[in-house]
Amino acid sequence: MKLSEIKNHLAELETIAFQLPNGELVPNHFHVTEVGKITKNFIDCGGTVRNEEVVNFQLWNANDYDHRLHPEKLINIIELSEKVLGIEDLEIEVEYQGQTIEKFGLDFDGTNFILASKQTDCLAKDNCGIPAEKPKLNLAEVTNEPCCAPDGNCC
Repeated sequence: MKLSEIKNHLAELETIAFQLPNGELVPNHFHVTEVGKITKNFIDCGGTVRNEEVVNFQLWNANDYDHRLHPEKLINIIELSEKVLGIEDLEIEVEYQGQTIEKFGLDFDGTNFILASKQTDCLAKDNCGIPAEKPKLNLAEVTNEPCCAPDGNCC
């Protein structure tokens, strides 16, 4: 989800809720302790120089049960960050404390913001000798005709 998208969703909401990948909700007394731009300059294992930028939200589960972050307040924080830090309309990454600081993508289901699991990946599979995944076939698409027939399904 991009920054412009979360602002549009927040403008339609009365309350904010973030849902973890396991379905549990982040406690509603959370705080957004940081909004920032993270720039990652790196070389992948194939030697390609890469540059990635994301907007980072850090959620913190505080013991402050008397305060709730309202949508208009988060919009104000985002807009101040855009202005002061020069943040563009980038993809959002969310940090949240699990067993360590966990990073998530962000989606929206119409009610809750969904913290989407992220996975590591090799960005240079073609240079590392990692075979491409074979396409998965739907068994309904495979015909029953013999493989070696003149118009068969294997040649």
